[in-house]
Amino acid sequence: MTQIKICGITSSGDARMASESGADAIGLVFYAPSPRYVSAELATEIVSSLPPFTSSVALFVNAERDEIETILEQTAIDIIQFHGNESAEFCASFKRPYIKAVRMKEGLDLYAVQEEFASARGLLLDTYKKGVPGGTGETFNWDQVPHDLDLPIILAGGLVPDNISQAVRQIRPYAVDVSGGVEVSKGKKDRKKIVQFINNASNTSND
Repeated sequence: MTQIKICGITSSGDARMASESGADAIGLVFYAPSPRYVSAELATEIVSSLPPFTSSVALFVNAERDEIETILEQTAIDIIQFHGNESAEFCASFKRPYIKAVRMKEGLDLYAVQEEFASARGLLLDTYKKGVPGGTGETFNWDQVPHDLDLPIILAGGLVPDNISQAVRQIRPYAVDVSGGVEVSKGKKDRKKIVQFINNASNTSND
């Protein structure tokens, strides 16, 4: 069964809607330039509104240690997602499960990345776009993804209800991650799109 994360949540209402629709996890963006950025105070409110067994993921991009530690102290975050140039040593130093995001360039050696970040719970594969750490709304070449990696793969980048079935069928990822593909505007989720996305991903994974 493919796990599903709805990222870029900016309100308690959208968090509950995602969970009620079948999402396994929600993502909170702690990167100020992002239109989906949330403060520690808002994140605390959102995480507190989640029902049991829906995981919360905190996304950071080259954040300072103090900032990350403050967020972890103030919010009951379950998992950290590092989306910048953080080292494996840095990622593992917070004593919290973490995911390492990888921007997929041509020629990237995922086996080497997997070896470097062996302490990660999984690798999140996103689209490379110069100067943009994520949320590009664009897919990458899925043929770049080998099928024999040891770490669980979380597929991201340009996923929408219309292409998620093909993505799951081709990659067979452990999980998929969507943000802009289920929105009515940046940071505001659309219930119908979320339900369609989750249904398409789940039905395909059960084929």
